[in-house]
Amino acid sequence: MPRIPAMQAVVDVLESEGVDTVFGCPGAAILPLYNALQGRSIEHLIVRHEEGATHMADGWARTNGNVGVAIGTSGPAGTNMITGLYTAHADSIPMICITGQAATTKLHQEAFQAVDIVEIAKPVTKWAVQVKEAAQLPWIFREAFRIARSGRPGPVLIDLPIDVQKQDIEWDSSIDSPLPVTRVTPAPARVERALDLLLAAERPLILAGGGVVLGEASEQLRAAAERLDVPVQVTLMGKGSFPENHELFAGMAGIQTSQRWANAAFLEADLVLALGARFGDRHTGELSVYRGERKFIHVDIEPTQLGKVFGPDLGIVSDTREFLDALLAAVDRRSATPRREWVARIGELKEALPRRDDFDSLPIKAPRVFKEINETFGEDTYFVTAIGLYQIWSGQFQQAHKPRHYQVCGQAGPLGWEIPAAIGVKKARPEAEVVGVVGDYSFQFLVEELAVAAQYDVGFVLIMLNNEYLGLIRQAETGYEMNFEVDIHYDAIGTDNVKIMEAYGCSGTRVHEPGEIRTSLEWARKEAERTSRPVLVEIMIEREGNAAMGAALDAVREFEPAS
Repeated sequence: MPRIPAMQAVVDVLESEGVDTVFGCPGAAILPLYNALQGRSIEHLIVRHEEGATHMADGWARTNGNVGVAIGTSGPAGTNMITGLYTAHADSIPMICITGQAATTKLHQEAFQAVDIVEIAKPVTKWAVQVKEAAQLPWIFREAFRIARSGRPGPVLIDLPIDVQKQDIEWDSSIDSPLPVTRVTPAPARVERALDLLLAAERPLILAGGGVVLGEASEQLRAAAERLDVPVQVTLMGKGSFPENHELFAGMAGIQTSQRWANAAFLEADLVLALGARFGDRHTGELSVYRGERKFIHVDIEPTQLGKVFGPDLGIVSDTREFLDALLAAVDRRSATPRREWVARIGELKEALPRRDDFDSLPIKAPRVFKEINETFGEDTYFVTAIGLYQIWSGQFQQAHKPRHYQVCGQAGPLGWEIPAAIGVKKARPEAEVVGVVGDYSFQFLVEELAVAAQYDVGFVLIMLNNEYLGLIRQAETGYEMNFEVDIHYDAIGTDNVKIMEAYGCSGTRVHEPGEIRTSLEWARKEAERTSRPVLVEIMIEREGNAAMGAALDAVREFEPAS
């Protein structure tokens, strides 16, 4: 067995696991790994903040389904990664964060930048481990990739003391390969029982969660919906798993990212087949309203998800694609009655309970922005958005037709996610058009990562909805009859976001008129392609425009955007 530097073996593993891009920042405690990366096939992008590295790896992984990799040195580099680990953990995104560490002999002596990052990271990872023996390194990395991919996917942190990194080990990559990941298949009897319930229901719905996207089950979802004639709703994380222009698309129910007609349809349903959905509180609202008298079948790859929010009538542990394949096979052995009246009723509700998006008045209303986005960009465009009123408006108005083309940090909701995530998406799909939808506050959280995009010629479009407030917090404050510390507009312009773009070698434009939106978006598309740099379209929207949302899943209590 040949004897090679331990970090060379680690890079061998990374390459064989399909990693072609990593995101990170070098430092003294991680230099042996950087030395091993030189001259290899893996591209490295140097970030301006380690949190940015994690969000780039996150966006990369969400787009191609592989395991993203972020690298940092010791101490604050690791603590800076915690937000990204939490985000990936919450949304089930496979990712590995690699941190440098002080020498093992110094860990108990409060050495410079020595922190117990493993204990810090444990609550927001599937596995956090410090490597104490160099000979374990390739095996721990193999296991990290297996854990990140298996079951409910998620992040792993590997901490590497500097003295361990510097050692040589016996390793032959020519006889090595990734560890197998076993797909979780459903119990046949439970599949048959699910089909019994579906066939007996008069007004069933399929609820497609993020597990449909992660399980690469969109084609099976469409086949099952069409064979059974069952309308499909999506959660925010499942957006794009079912085409929104399909006759059976029944919208998105919830208290924030939702449509009025979808809420009404959900309330009329008598059975819900939930696929890879975690019943988040922004989807369910008040559980007594959400559950009602309807029955629930809950399919999830993670056993502990079943019954976590409420006990389903039938729980099934399975990969979503495996379940849908088994369900389709069961349907072949039995007959399903079309539900044309129920499908027609969904269509009636969609016609009766729309939200306006054709506002021509000044100042610009947010729904008009998303109307222009829907009409400007095609179904092959990759969209990225984060948290705030603009995420809620995006969920309500923006259309998505393909899986992995609508990327959103759903549960954690870290401000600043969009710019680094868009970089990760573009590196995963260099030929694709990538668009980030941002708010004026979130834009500033990790704005320094624009330098990464400029340095490495990563071009994409940023569409900013600028209301000069912390809009979502301001809307929430109305319940307290207050308006406190949410105004970030301090002079005629406030932060000049176009000049910020220019300072980073990028470009942008500011829009005040509804009629200027379309031409500005078209210009930005061409400019991003021409320059291979980020391009900003900053759209000044009304300050008083709130997003329609309510305390419970109730189509009646929702209100329209300000007119």
